[in-house]
Formats: sequence, C-alpha cells, structure tokens
Amino acid sequence: MKQVLQNVDTGDTVLETVPPPTLQDGRVRVRTAASLISAGTEKMLIDLAQKSLLGKATARPDLVKKVLNKVRSEGLWTTWQKVQSKMEKPMPLGYSAAGVVEEVGGGVRGLQVGDRVAMAGAGYANHAEVNVVPKNLLAEVPDGVAFEEAAYATVGSIALQGVRLAEPQLGEQVAVVGLGLIGLLTVQLLKANGCRVVGTDLDPEKVALANELGLDRGVVASEEDPVSAVEAFSGGRGVDHTLITAATDSNAPIEQAGEMTRRKGDVVVVGKVGMDVPRDAYYHKELEVKVSMSYGPGRYDPSYEEGGVDYPYDYVRWTEQRNMEAVLGLMAEGKLDVEALTTHRYPFEEALDAYDLIQHSDEPHVGIVLDYDVEKPQEEIVHVHPDRTHVPVDDLGVGFVGAGNYASVHLIPHVQDHARTELVGLCTATGKSAKQAADSFGFEYCTTDLQPLLDDDAIDAVFIATRHSTHAEFATRALEAGTHVFVEKPMVVTEDQLDTLRDAYEDAQTDRPTGLMVGLNRRFAPMVTDLRDAVPTEGPKQMIYRVNSGPIDPDSWLHRPEEGGGMLVGEMVHFVDLMQHVCGARPVQVHAQSLALDRHDRADHDNLSITVSFDDGSTGTLCYNTIGDGAASKERLEVYGGSTTAALDDFRRLEVTQNGSTSTSRAWSQDKGQPNQIDATVEAFRERGRAPVSFGELMAGMQIVFAAQESLRTNAPVKLSSDRVELEDA
Repeated sequence: MKQVLQNVDTGDTVLETVPPPTLQDGRVRVRTAASLISAGTEKMLIDLAQKSLLGKATARPDLVKKVLNKVRSEGLWTTWQKVQSKMEKPMPLGYSAAGVVEEVGGGVRGLQVGDRVAMAGAGYANHAEVNVVPKNLLAEVPDGVAFEEAAYATVGSIALQGVRLAEPQLGEQVAVVGLGLIGLLTVQLLKANGCRVVGTDLDPEKVALANELGLDRGVVASEEDPVSAVEAFSGGRGVDHTLITAATDSNAPIEQAGEMTRRKGDVVVVGKVGMDVPRDAYYHKELEVKVSMSYGPGRYDPSYEEGGVDYPYDYVRWTEQRNMEAVLGLMAEGKLDVEALTTHRYPFEEALDAYDLIQHSDEPHVGIVLDYDVEKPQEEIVHVHPDRTHVPVDDLGVGFVGAGNYASVHLIPHVQDHARTELVGLCTATGKSAKQAADSFGFEYCTTDLQPLLDDDAIDAVFIATRHSTHAEFATRALEAGTHVFVEKPMVVTEDQLDTLRDAYEDAQTDRPTGLMVGLNRRFAPMVTDLRDAVPTEGPKQMIYRVNSGPIDPDSWLHRPEEGGGMLVGEMVHFVDLMQHVCGARPVQVHAQSLALDRHDRADHDNLSITVSFDDGSTGTLCYNTIGDGAASKERLEVYGGSTTAALDDFRRLEVTQNGSTSTSRAWSQDKGQPNQIDATVEAFRERGRAPVSFGELMAGMQIVFAAQESLRTNAPVKLSSDRVELEDA
C-alpha cells in the first residue's frame, strides 16, 4: 500500500510503498476512502522536522530533558544511537479519515465487514490506503454522509470538545478567535447550540466564509481592533465565553481573550497558542481558563484508546468516540456543513501536491481532502533489496519480527555486522517502520505478516523483538515451523504460555536440533565474565542485586498483565537470570515481598525484594525499586563467596576484594553484553542448532518470577520441585 510519511530528521514528506498494517485484537482494518489534511497541525509538524537539531531542541525542551537523563544512565554513545534511531524512523501524517471495514479483530463488537466508519488518531487514521484502528477510535458513518464529509469527524470532535468545555447556554454570546478549520467548525457548532457568535481572524477570506456559515459578526483582525469589535457586539458587557482556535506562537490571543470576556466568564484554549496568561486582566475579572484536550475524554489514555476499555456512559457522557458520533449525526441532519470547508481535493496518488500547497503556496486553503481507490489491490510483501536472494550455505539466514528502537539499536546492527549472517525478511506491525528498517539495514523484503518469514526456506532463524504479549505466540509458531528462535525477554507473560512454549520446543527437537534463545543479555557482559572468573566456583555464594529503576508510569502497557506482564515478569527476569548464571545452581525456593507505598504514581508491585534459594546453598536477593534517586547507578550486583567479595556497578566498574587487597577495573562505556549475546547465539544456531543457554535455565528463570508472583499472593515462600526445573546442558 502507499502511505504519506515524514522524515523526522529532514522534514521531507514522501508517498512511500509499505506493507499494510497487521490486524490485532480490539482493532479494525479499514480501507481508506477519504482522509483530511489538517493543514495547520500537519504544517506545524513539518516545520518542526525541518528545523536543525538545535531548533528541534529549542522547540521541545521536554524531550531534551529525557535525552539528558538517558545520557546520565546509559552513556553518551548509547543515547546518541537511540536518538538517531528515533530520528531515522518515519512519522505517519494524518489523523482524521473515513473508509470501509475490511476485517474485524477479536473482541470488537458492533462492526462488520463492509461497514462505513470514520476513524481518528495520529498513528492510526493515517493518510494511508489501509489503516488498523482501535475500536474506540471508530464511529459508524450515518446514511447520507459521504466519505469526504465523514473524514472531518475527528477535527469536528476537536471543535466540539472545546464547545463542551465552554458549556454555552442558549442565547449566550461567544467569541471565536481564529477562523481556520477548527474555528469554522466551532462557529457552526455554537450556532447549532443557539448562541450568538462573533469571530476574528487575520484572513478576510476566512472571515467571509464564516459569515456564510452563520457567523453573527465577523472581524478582520488586520483591519479593525478585535477587542473593540467584540465589546460593541456584546453591548459593552463582554462575551460569556471566548474560544481560542488559532494556531500561533504569539501570546496575543490569550491576552485579547482576557479583554473580550465578561467578568466571571471563561476562556477555552483549543488551538496551540502562547499561554503566558496576563494575571491582572484575568484576576480582576476572575476568569476561568480551560485547555481543551483534543477529541475529548479518553484522549491520551492508553486503556481507552489502545486497550478498548470504554468509560461508563452514565458517568462520562461524551468520550472521543461519542463526540465523533455526535459530529457525524449533525452532518446527517444538515446542521454541520463541512462540504463548504473543502477548498481542495486531490487523488491520493497526488498527495504530495497537497503538501506542496500548504508549505509553499500562497493559494488560500482550508479543508484539503484526499480521495482513495478502495478497490485497489494491496501487496502484503514489499521487496526492498530483491537482488539479495541467495544465502550462502554456511551462513545463517535471519528474519526479524519487530524493528522498534531497541531492536534497531541493540539487535539488528549486531546481527548485520556478524560475518556469517544474511538479513532476509523483516516483519513489523506497521508498514512504515518495516520499509524504513528494511531499507536501512539491507533486508531483502518487508511485510506485516509473520507467515512469509516462516515459509521462506532462506530463513534459518527468526529474531523476535515485539511487545511482550506476542512473544509466546510468535516463538511457538517459529518453533513449529522448524526455525531457530531468538526472542526478547520475557519469552512469555503467563504460565500457560510457558507450558505451550515448552511443548513446542520439545516437539521441534524430534525433527532436528532447534535452538531457542531469550534476550537475557546481562550474563554476556564482559565484566560479568570477569566477575565469575574472580569468584571461586566452589562453595555457596551470597548475591545481592540492587536495581534502581526510577519511576515507571502506572498506566504504561508494561503494567498490563496480558500485554506487558508487569515489571516482575517483563523486567526482573533479567536480574534473576544473572544471579542464576553467577551461581550456576538450580533454584529451589522463592520468597517475595513488596512495599506498601500508598501512592497513585508508583505501583507497590514494582518495589520488590525477592530472595531465591539454590540447591548448592547459595542465595540471591533482588531489590528492585522505583523510588530511589536517579543520580545513583541503576544496577549494582554484589557477590560474596570463597573469601572473595565482588561488586559490579552498571557494567562500567568492577571491584574485587580478595586476600586483603582490592582491585578495580573500569570500562569506557556501559556494556550489557548485547554484542556478545548475538555472536554466541548466531554461532550456536549455525554450528549446533542449539542456543548458548540451556532451555532448562531459561525455563527456570521464568519459573522463578512466576513463583515470586505466587509468593506475593500467599505471603509465603514457594518451593520449586525438581521436576519443574531441570538445568540441562546447553
């Protein structure tokens, strides 16, 4: 399919051929019939992307702060690699579109193939021939509403949410500052609500169009003083509400709004404008300032938008979805005229001409609609480097599933650099990332479907770096296809998945040795090797592993048991594995306790102490917390045994005390072992058809974290029976 993408680094806008996105549970696959270019918003994104690195940093100081924190915790070079990886990934443009349902994912009710729907959301309702959209960001299109009209549903919801925040009463007077696309929609919604409306804009043509759409008084701000005009309109009292729908860095709109609005009135900010509120004007009138949050309740809530959890109708009457439905209903009743707002229409194949218009032309424009051919066939596989079809017999043909930031920085480059690998196929959930990564790293082809990789005889091993909830399914399918598997941690998120994966692994061995490796990289770090060499192997060891994680958003997908598994399963398995590796013994008992924080911004189960007992008498204690000071090192492992003490700090510093003397070694940069892990995995797959870590150890690590979950529930130690944990030879 084709999709409009923007290069975040350069600001270039392209119409790219990419694989169509893959359908997921809770989502709907839609063939796009029309999409709306929101000229103001999208031009702002393009302008930002075209700025220099310094210009981007000045415009987004919030992101600069995140980068500096990364530098402190992970080092300059690793942070630079991650920033560059993000900058290289194309950004989809568009967020308001309409089309025909092509396929319905699991858990979606009320929609079926062939239904006409409006769709919303940046990253979902893209300018693309096919979109996959979460169910709560879809609304059925009523009869009589054309696709090109329904494509306005999202921007109409933005305008409607601003009106809802103002809570205008019948007959009240309202000022609308900025008569662009959102402003013109706002005028019509206010008139439908029975208000008298005055609108201001610098552009005479937009004011004229607003007058045609029912505006009671239009003010050309470049020709007369808006404040004086509004004062006259309101009989000297000031308007009851002022809605700012302009898009400008200037502080003038918020200043003028304070003068236009009556005492005890309110100002609703819908557009992106300067927000230095003049205290005196607002203080003396006791004005209320409200900032509208896009389409309505549910926006920026992952559980609503991505998880599909709706808000109770009786308590949250107007959500994003219900605002879209209301807007579409007004269109069907003839009370909201969006056809009059369309100044330009382009076939989708000419989308770049539309962007040239908003960037470089002085031609007046408001609504720009792109029209699509819904019958056009779509290719599921896009060949990027078709000449690279032969994989030497002694090389490992590799397919990748997932090309996110971690895979692009820490996995794919190391596989690519290995002398005996060939990158063949790449699969990602969205076509935009697949095409960019395939082109950048030299994959032969890209797709959004795993099956072509499993059917390709040139692929010997599949590397899986997707969201946690997909790991078990993808790894199982690959093993069933007789393909070696490298899967990022955690390899599963539930015990049932672990049993299924174990069966698939054992069945795969009946045909030929088939390797399964999990991305537990710490054991491959150079300083871990030094630590193990320094501590005598004989005798039990005491291990204390402190992880100073820092705050983790409680609303993150990582915390959803069915998707991320929680930090215990999704993250702490890293540290459990390293303790297993250091002592080399079988775990026999697990006891876990969590803090009782009573804080809404921290999860109790993210702050744990887990003690693991091993059959050689060793003990390992993991202290994982999110409440420490971020200036301290993130990871510190202390090992005691054989008259030796070893302390490893962030894989940069190792201190060993033995026979009364202390030696210290340091590394220039943090190395958590990813390169060594990839090298060992590739060689093990190639030479022995096995993984560098035994399947028994991988199983034991997951059983430890699941036992910790049980211990938290029962507040008692949990024993691991020997038939559950067998450490077979690698």
